[in-house]
Amino acid sequence: MTSADSNTPAAAPAAGIERFSPLHQAHVDAGASFTDFAGWQMPVRYSSDLAEHHAVRNQAGLFDLSHMAEILVDGPDAATYLDYALAGKLSVIELWQAKYSLLLAENGGIIDDLVVYRLDETRFLVVANAGNRFAAFDALLARAVDFDVAVLDQSDDYALIAVQGPNALAILDATAGVTDLGADLHFMKYYRITDGSFRGHPLLVARTGYTGEDGFELYLAADQARELWHALLSAGADQGLVLAGLASRDTLRLEAGMPLYGHELTLTTFPAQAGLGKVVNLKKENDFVGRAASEAGPEAGASVLVGLIAAGKRAGRAEYAIFRSLDAEAPDGVITSGALSPTLGYPIAMAYVTPDLARLGTEVYVDVRGTRLPATVTSLPFYKRVE
Repeated sequence: MTSADSNTPAAAPAAGIERFSPLHQAHVDAGASFTDFAGWQMPVRYSSDLAEHHAVRNQAGLFDLSHMAEILVDGPDAATYLDYALAGKLSVIELWQAKYSLLLAENGGIIDDLVVYRLDETRFLVVANAGNRFAAFDALLARAVDFDVAVLDQSDDYALIAVQGPNALAILDATAGVTDLGADLHFMKYYRITDGSFRGHPLLVARTGYTGEDGFELYLAADQARELWHALLSAGADQGLVLAGLASRDTLRLEAGMPLYGHELTLTTFPAQAGLGKVVNLKKENDFVGRAASEAGPEAGASVLVGLIAAGKRAGRAEYAIFRSLDAEAPDGVITSGALSPTLGYPIAMAYVTPDLARLGTEVYVDVRGTRLPATVTSLPFYKRVE
């Protein structure tokens, strides 16, 4: 794969310019409906949100995630640099291991949440959210000044395809052209990655995902994506594999209690508020960006993230207000993500509420289009697969 020159800022596309996945024509051919996501035209659904959601929970779904950002960190100081640049301790992860981490601002807010893969002693792949590609890359680049390391934005070179669901392993096993894997997928642990090839071209296979199910994310050159896409569909034809869009991915990750940047995570959110305090490693010997603010923590009384469940079929949605009583005048919280859970059959939501309302079992009221409906604070996740 090619890449831009090391430590060179990536140019953000001009406002209003649409971007298309290397699999765009395959989505058009499959009859997908599209939505704008961080400037990308991405499939939101192919058939129905419910059918795609249930397929992932019970068989398997195929997702195009090529809008995600891939940033390579390479050089003698790579591990030490990442310990400084990110909130976690990346130097301790093993070869071919992945770790979830946070890119913090100096004030302790979250620039992005990331997955970092260690590909070699001195080489790491950092995967950032599509909407934060340039903010994340710029921050990582600025933090590399005092380190012997190259930071390269390779996002335009990669395609990313995910196979998620109980049948994902069997499908990948049967996919023609996937060979030379460095690890046996049957024994590869969650949050691990291995290399291999697809029809002679480099391939990375990670046992990671954003659905709450077992599954794999496959990284390869953009010009090879369509061949792999169709090979996976062929292999999954008798395994219940369906094409799945961003709408089902959103309800799947919500059920799994996984935060979404721009909803549960923002530049004004401290990790501790979002239940991610353990991701910030304050035991690291070295300094890191955002350390002082993280040690100080959020202001007293700052809202905290909770799960909410309710009866009936009327679900609270993002930005719906939360009240402590039916007659309270001012809201005490806000929903960040909410839906009628396809798997559970009742409304669920993630929300920020004042600390005194965060105790499990507390009843609150959600303003659903002018009607205050009761909801109960619960722990996250709402759904967890049976191993």
